[in-house]
Amino acid sequence: MHILQQILFVILSGIAIFLFIKKIKEIRRNILLGRDEDLSDNPSKRWRNLALNAFGQKKMFKNPMVAILHFFVYAGFIIINIEILEIILDGITGQHRMFAPILGDLYPFLIGIFEILASAVLIACVIFLIRRNIVKVKRLSTGELQGGWPKSDANYILLFEIVLMTLFLKMNAADLALQQMGSSHYIQTDSFWISQYLMPFFQNFSEGTLIGLERFCWWAHIIGIFVFMNYLPYSKHLHVILAFPNAFYARLEPKGKMQNMKEIQNEVLYMMQPELAPANADANSVMKFGARDVHDLSWKNLMDAYSCTECGRCSSACPANQTGKKLSPRKIMMDTRDRLEEIGKQINTNKEWKEDGKTLLHDYITVEELRACTTCNACVEECPVSISPLDIIIQLRRNLVMEESNSPQEWNAMFGNIENNMAPWKFSPDDRDGWVA
Repeated sequence: MHILQQILFVILSGIAIFLFIKKIKEIRRNILLGRDEDLSDNPSKRWRNLALNAFGQKKMFKNPMVAILHFFVYAGFIIINIEILEIILDGITGQHRMFAPILGDLYPFLIGIFEILASAVLIACVIFLIRRNIVKVKRLSTGELQGGWPKSDANYILLFEIVLMTLFLKMNAADLALQQMGSSHYIQTDSFWISQYLMPFFQNFSEGTLIGLERFCWWAHIIGIFVFMNYLPYSKHLHVILAFPNAFYARLEPKGKMQNMKEIQNEVLYMMQPELAPANADANSVMKFGARDVHDLSWKNLMDAYSCTECGRCSSACPANQTGKKLSPRKIMMDTRDRLEEIGKQINTNKEWKEDGKTLLHDYITVEELRACTTCNACVEECPVSISPLDIIIQLRRNLVMEESNSPQEWNAMFGNIENNMAPWKFSPDDRDGWVA
């Protein structure tokens, strides 16, 4: 019987890991559809960002209560899953709690820590469900999160966490009850810190019933983890993985600094000093300005889109959004991810990308949204996982202005003056120093 369980476990593990790796490879391929961008400078500062913003969740602590609850869920997710190593090894070898004899008295202490974290995760998830569905915190229940998949996705994950933690605690409680009975295969350990208080509920159960309950919880727990693992790449909770590389590869320049286009700088330089223009320039070459679709964005922009937690802190800090304008930085990131996923699905089907008549600009993100942005960087400052919606907005807006000449009349007048008079005002270059008089 144990051999059959081991074979079944190995097959199940192999399928789960294969499917997870396959999807992660697709996501990596999609991210690399973006333009190349070198973000390898200053590694010491990047590791510091990773430690503070990804591991330490520094920005989350602007709201201490939510930050502490989120930290419990995060720490529980990372630390409790260390126990999965034992579960996997038990499943492969057919043993039970194989680390208990090795760790001795340290083993029940570690399991006790895991149980406290599991209880904290369970309580935090219940509170988060209440905040989303009963209290209905504004940034978690309005705009692009009203109904539909984004709202359901968050609830599914929270419910999933509650079920997994409950199974973990019940499995340990049944295990303790079996230890007291002296059941074979169940190694004697000291009482666990939380599940010992659940054990009395199972004391009247027969040994066979307890074994069935413990085995059910064991299998349901590990199958649930495999399902959760394969659900993550399809969910906003992919940030559990991508928050770390995204924090490491965050841009290190001051937030107010915009990335100028070298091509534009050269055009202005050549206008001012024609003698510097290259003599062998190809007059027929077509230059592309800004971004129209996800291929025109950098790989970091696309990683940002996959890393978005949909928490809404960016939109709640956005002055344009708060004054009723259509712009929502969160929606910018969600739209970019949706467009990238759509392209990825076509590549999966056709083995290559073919124009489908759609673009990120216009079909997903409207001109009205882009023009509402004040480039204040509030969204970038607020994001807990180092995402920059502003960078995508600027690149799309550049394409609007420079490729489509699509800008407000006031802007066009200023552009014309700069082009003709080398200043935003409508007077001759010869009179530029007239203000001195």
